[in-house]
Amino acid sequence: MKEKGFRSGFVALIGRPNVGKSTLLNQVLGQKVAIMSDKPQTTRNQIRGVHTTDDAQIIFLDTPGIHKPKSRLGDWMVKTARDTFEEVDVVLFLVDAKEGAGSGDRFIMDLLRDVKTPIFLVVNKIDQVHPESLLPLIDQYRNRFSFREVVPISALHGNNTSKLLELILKELPEGPPYYPSEYVTDHPERFIVGELIREKVLHLTREEIPHSVAVVVEEMSREEEGDLVNVRATIITERSSQKGILIGKQGSMLKEVGRRAREEIQRLLGSKVYLDLWIKVKKDWRNEDFYLRQFGYRDED
Repeated sequence: MKEKGFRSGFVALIGRPNVGKSTLLNQVLGQKVAIMSDKPQTTRNQIRGVHTTDDAQIIFLDTPGIHKPKSRLGDWMVKTARDTFEEVDVVLFLVDAKEGAGSGDRFIMDLLRDVKTPIFLVVNKIDQVHPESLLPLIDQYRNRFSFREVVPISALHGNNTSKLLELILKELPEGPPYYPSEYVTDHPERFIVGELIREKVLHLTREEIPHSVAVVVEEMSREEEGDLVNVRATIITERSSQKGILIGKQGSMLKEVGRRAREEIQRLLGSKVYLDLWIKVKKDWRNEDFYLRQFGYRDED
């Protein structure tokens, strides 16, 4: 039982694609629960990460990057992000210090106009810019919006993230923890395994392929004797030509995806892993409600 004075609450991470939301979540938690890549729209689902200390529990919601959608999947991703604004205790609006205030950031600030939740401006990637450029950049945002706090950080290196946590804590209400202290995410292992496989596809492919891929973990079982977990997963893509690229010459691409994914899955599970990967084509799945529901990208009606 936690002592009186314990604080707990929910914090949404929002921002344009590729500003470092997943990097910040993994940095705070001390381990990977959200996949990362340099491709926009890496995060598709709302990832929950649980950070627990002796006197507080913060549940972070890593939302899909807010962007102009080009498919039903994109519509669902943006709706998922927007729906969190009023459901949390703090909103962290992450921006990229390298890129400055652009039209995407202005669009998000307009969405936040009527939100009553405290909103922090978190200026990420400060390790990649000259310190003198930060104040003029912050002024660009402050001139458009009244933020509760402004916190410059480097999510990758952890610079100033402890200060960010202190400021968040002041906004949280007193209350009991929502999750046991050992939890770092409420997602099942099967979900994270599928995301790790998708991350390797993102790292190894380019152009339209990263956006057209989904991963479904069909089976995951631990052998009764020995320390081996069997994982069978299917990589879904939209066209036969993409399937050919994902397989690669003599299966080289699929083997490399499997090798990299297996290494990370073994670290996650603490066990040896046999990973069996297959590729299927589902034409234009990102615009088909049936497939969006089947692959976990849309709520059941």
